[in-house]
Amino acid sequence: MSDAIYIEITATRGSTPRDAGTAMKVTANDIAGTIGGGALEHQATLTAREMLAQGCKAKTLKVPLGPNLGQCCGGSVTLNFTDRQRQTDPIMMPPKLNISDHAPLDLWLWGAGHVGRAVVRNSPKGAFNITWVDTGFDRFPADISPDITVLPAADMPRVVQHSPRSAHHLIFTYSHDIDLALCAALLDRSAASIGLIGSDTKWARFRKRLRAAGLDPTPIICPIGDKSLGKTPDAIAHGCVSRLVDQVKTKELL
Repeated sequence: MSDAIYIEITATRGSTPRDAGTAMKVTANDIAGTIGGGALEHQATLTAREMLAQGCKAKTLKVPLGPNLGQCCGGSVTLNFTDRQRQTDPIMMPPKLNISDHAPLDLWLWGAGHVGRAVVRNSPKGAFNITWVDTGFDRFPADISPDITVLPAADMPRVVQHSPRSAHHLIFTYSHDIDLALCAALLDRSAASIGLIGSDTKWARFRKRLRAAGLDPTPIICPIGDKSLGKTPDAIAHGCVSRLVDQVKTKELL
C-alpha cells in the first residue's frame, strides 16, 4: 500500500492560482508543497487521503474554480493523483535584507496556510511585529516563534477592529468569502497598507463587490508579491517582504 499520493496540476484553463506542472505530496498526516487555491487544495488533500485509505494508486479530476469551492478565479484545473513521486516546490531562503536601526512595522497576517507560513519564514528578524490570525489553533504550524502573536478567531473579520490603524495587512485565507469580508472591514477601519492574494479575475470581482458596498478598493494591493519571481508561496512571500522592508527603510506608506 502506498504511503503518499502526489497531486500534480496537468492542465489549466483561465485564471488559476498555480500553473501546470505544480505538484504537492500528501500523506496520512502531512503535506509538502502546494497546488494553491485554499479550498481547491483542501478538497484535493481529502481526495488523496481517501485514496490512501482505499489503496487507490491513480485518479484524474477536472475541477472548476467557481462558487462550489467558494472561489471566483473563473478557471479550472486538471489534477492527476498518483503514488509515483513528483517534484514539489523547493523552500527558498529568506531574503538577506539590512534593516538595522529601524523600528519594526506592525504586520497582521490573515491566514496560516502555505503563503502565510512562507511570509513568516521570509521575514528578517526584527523587521516586523507580527500578529497572525486564522480560524483555529489547528491551522497554525507547531513551531511558531514566541515573538509572533498567534490569534485564533472563528470570525476573523470581527478581529479587524482590534488591529492598529498603523498596521500593514496581508490577506491569504483559505476562503474568498473571508478574504472579501476582511477587505471590507479593513477599508472601513483604515490601515497603513492592505495586500490581498489573488488573480486579476478575483480582484476585478472583489473591486466590483466592494464598490457596490460603498467602499473604495483603491488602497488594496492585489495581486501581492512580485510576478517576476513566480507563484510559489516563497516567491510570493519574498516579494511581499521585500516591499514591506522597503517601508521599514524609508518610513513611507505603501
